[in-house]
Amino acid sequence: MPTETRVDVAIVGAGIAGIATAYYLCVRQGVQSLLLIDSRQPMSFTSAQSGDNYRNWWPHPTMAEFTNRSIDLMDNLARESSNVFRMTHGGYALATRKKDIDDLISDIPPNDFDVYSGQAQIRKTFPSLSPDIENVVHILRAGDISGQQLGQYMLERLRDAGGHKMTGHLRGLEHGQHYRLELETPDGTHTVIADRFVNAGGPFAGDIAAMLDVHLPVENTFQQKIAFEDTLGAIRRDQPFSIDLDEKRLSWTEYERAMLAEDPELAWLTEMLSRGTHCRPEGGEHGKWVKLGWAYNSDVSVPQEDLANEPKLDAQFPEIVIRGAAEFIPSLAAYIETPPSRFSLYGGYYTMTEENWPLIGPLDDAGAFVVGALSGFGSMAACAAGELAAAWVCDGDLPSYAKQLSLARYEDDVLMQDLCNSRSKGIL
Repeated sequence: MPTETRVDVAIVGAGIAGIATAYYLCVRQGVQSLLLIDSRQPMSFTSAQSGDNYRNWWPHPTMAEFTNRSIDLMDNLARESSNVFRMTHGGYALATRKKDIDDLISDIPPNDFDVYSGQAQIRKTFPSLSPDIENVVHILRAGDISGQQLGQYMLERLRDAGGHKMTGHLRGLEHGQHYRLELETPDGTHTVIADRFVNAGGPFAGDIAAMLDVHLPVENTFQQKIAFEDTLGAIRRDQPFSIDLDEKRLSWTEYERAMLAEDPELAWLTEMLSRGTHCRPEGGEHGKWVKLGWAYNSDVSVPQEDLANEPKLDAQFPEIVIRGAAEFIPSLAAYIETPPSRFSLYGGYYTMTEENWPLIGPLDDAGAFVVGALSGFGSMAACAAGELAAAWVCDGDLPSYAKQLSLARYEDDVLMQDLCNSRSKGIL
């Protein structure tokens, strides 16, 4: 094997963002010499932990435009691939006990949602929801996909267009006349010389940028999910992806609450907890599994090369998230006393900026770029992120939101003040 490879574009990171960027560079921009580099198999790290949901509902029009574009691109790929990645259009059900929801729907275009109010209307359309739910906002342009199949489809297409994948761990990165990547591969050390470089390193994007003396304003938090076989039939198979928008206290017995309050490490479970508990049936009409998630962890993590070594992987999470979800879907309470016998506990990193917007664009003025900080929305935003990154790399036409999603936004004091004052970061 040659110990040196020369390419036009080198991309480090073969998660969904790196694959989408490579796809749009090769298939749409016509780049003939591209190398996608990762030490793992494609889609096998953070992208393997995705909830695989999508929506155009965001608390800021820039992010709404960005995700709408991504949904357009996914619709196109679904048509051309005979929907190999199983894109559905069941919407999102946003449940709240608030009677006044003007602040919730003020930023959503009127044709993009329906509102269900009052018990009679809610029970008819969403019979699984708790009787204390006052309003349900049904986001129409939303649903789910198979992120793994979407990534695999784009990977096959970019290979057909001349892109290549190399297994290797990035050990060094320098920029002189070209970008010089030093890799540790299964066959030994290898050097890649590239005219242009894309950092799609996911949780490790900050470390990779630091190799070029560039600071990325990102942090990682570790978030968990569970999937389990719904043997009790607690969730209807036609229930859309459902989210509890309200903060909550978990229902404990007096004895349980007293015991938890006495333990410094568990006392937080007796306090008011964050919003965003969510539930989705998994496997379609004939499936039997359910996914639950709750991104309540706010502790910053140093990402681990092996997710199994992540110290935040919490064996108590299944009970916590089931209790949280049961607060708005009471039928799930049956699993508190009788935990599911078959379940999968897994987790991945949310790599995010303080405002929870992605970073897509130039890292420097010499041909290095970043596509990352897609915390919790990587699958749904990957197509628009890849398209935008490819346009930056090839000096193509940029959409109106391009500068706001790049590092240049930090020079816009008005925008940043607006984001600091925002009611929500769109985290679910």
